[in-house]
Amino acid sequence: MDRMDIDEAFDLKPLHRFYEKNSLGDRVFENLRQAVVRGNIGPGSRMVESRIAEVMGISRTPVREAIHKLEQEGLLKRLPRGGFEVLGLGREDIEETFGIRGVLESYAARLSAIQHEEKELIPLQQKIAEYELFLARKDFDALTRINTEFHDLLYALSRSPRLIKMINELRDQIFRFRRIILRNEILAAVSNDDHKRMLEHIRKRDAEGVERLVKDHLACGCNAALVAFDEDNTLA
Repeated sequence: MDRMDIDEAFDLKPLHRFYEKNSLGDRVFENLRQAVVRGNIGPGSRMVESRIAEVMGISRTPVREAIHKLEQEGLLKRLPRGGFEVLGLGREDIEETFGIRGVLESYAARLSAIQHEEKELIPLQQKIAEYELFLARKDFDALTRINTEFHDLLYALSRSPRLIKMINELRDQIFRFRRIILRNEILAAVSNDDHKRMLEHIRKRDAEGVERLVKDHLACGCNAALVAFDEDNTLA
């Protein structure tokens, strides 16, 4: 990546002005990770800590720490001649992630149907309406955000902090898939229809119904991600 690539890829506010030394590494890590997850730095891009540090106006130490964390998370790989390369996603990554999601998220939805209070469903209904508004505008970037917020609200109703934590650990991978799937207008509309049905099952406290629906919803998402991968290696 050259200077222009880095400038365009992520937020380069003068970090050292706003963060204490002991939190700077975390801030750099989050900036870089979001740039990779959101596709601002695409698969195959080369990242060199000295160049990133220069553009950010900070020392190389927090950048080095951030890059090593990204490597541990499987988002980067070390190159033989120095620097790191952004990794794409393979078929096994897609299938594994959706398989885990199917177990965790369907169970969270089941618990949400049992544990929720009626007033807690209002934000879910509002997210569905907001999604429809941006779908009509064909604002696909907004759809990814709203979709994520809907699922976060839904699973929070499970009242299971440990389960929510496990789901959130997949958040970055999930975002990468949603970003691709929801750019297809037909799939984006189907996704919101599924959300409406999820809400109705939860409203009726139909735990088995919503659990089954979420599993089917994720199976369709997996198939869509695999099709995108096979057609043009969008996720590679």
